[in-house]
Amino acid sequence: MNSSTPTAVPAALTTVAAPVEARLRSILEVERARWVAVDADLAAPLDVLTRFVLDGGKRLRPAFCHWAFVGAGGAPGHSGVIDAGAAFEMLHAFALIHDDVMDGSSTRRGESTVHVSFDADHQESDWSGEARRFGEGIAILVGDLAEVYADRLMSNAPTAAFEVWNELKIELNIGQFLDVLGAARGGVDLQTARRIVRYKSGKYTIERPLHVGAALAGRLDELEEPLSRYGEPLGEAFQLRDDILGTFGDSARTGKPVGDDLREGKPTPLLAIALERATTTQLRTLERIGCLDLSLDEILEIQSVFTDTGALADIELSISQLTVQAINTLEMIDITIEALQALEALAIYVGTRDL
Repeated sequence: MNSSTPTAVPAALTTVAAPVEARLRSILEVERARWVAVDADLAAPLDVLTRFVLDGGKRLRPAFCHWAFVGAGGAPGHSGVIDAGAAFEMLHAFALIHDDVMDGSSTRRGESTVHVSFDADHQESDWSGEARRFGEGIAILVGDLAEVYADRLMSNAPTAAFEVWNELKIELNIGQFLDVLGAARGGVDLQTARRIVRYKSGKYTIERPLHVGAALAGRLDELEEPLSRYGEPLGEAFQLRDDILGTFGDSARTGKPVGDDLREGKPTPLLAIALERATTTQLRTLERIGCLDLSLDEILEIQSVFTDTGALADIELSISQLTVQAINTLEMIDITIEALQALEALAIYVGTRDL
């Protein structure tokens, strides 16, 4: 993870991103013009949402949705799958903006988080009330707006696709609750940590976008189980890589301060394994996880515990094994060769990415 060479982004991802981004830009331009005509102040939330959605993000969810759709016989460039991809990006914006409020994060993608930005606006303008509450309140509203746009984009989808969409939204909220609860309680067992991984991120990043794509092509009944055999292990690998990046990642690449997940006390499998194996002295070091005032030296000490206990090596091994497991299932999925090749390239990227 300390390599200076960024992980190559596969064409299977970049070719999907462009039409989805064009759709997002079109929607937000129309909405901005509509609401600024009502009140000029309404430019602010829409401008923030536009920057958040268009200036960052890997577009993984649209890519998995696209390749399941095309692989199942859907036409590339079909408006339904582009709308679904844009919906996933809007939903992801909603989740991240709210997540930053819940975690008290100050930075996202190298910029101030939405709530911190509006907090600063409040202070600079010397407005009434508490700046923090204003910033968090506006951020929640911006996130809610993104969710509404996401649902609107899915409104014309077939019933089967919309049912999957609603289920993944429930799963996302369930996983987020478990994550917040785990951080508050402190410490976590491996089984619970893996459950959080599955519901907070894994299913909604990979497995459910695949299901939506298959449903859009009218083949969900046939492909749901085979796609899950690929998507479930790869979804877990995705979040395990996120956990490593949140602890060891290069802030210049991740756009977040080093050790941010440690300050937030994230209940990760990485932490669960370290807690099981730590010596008394190492446990005292790990007890500092969740403290917002963690120093860089303390973060380095915690990183050393993760390395010395073998927790980091175990998680890296799990990522490799889960990625191979996912790739090995591809030969059992009845979709086009092009889609199978794309899903293999995406799996390799998910397991090795550095941001």
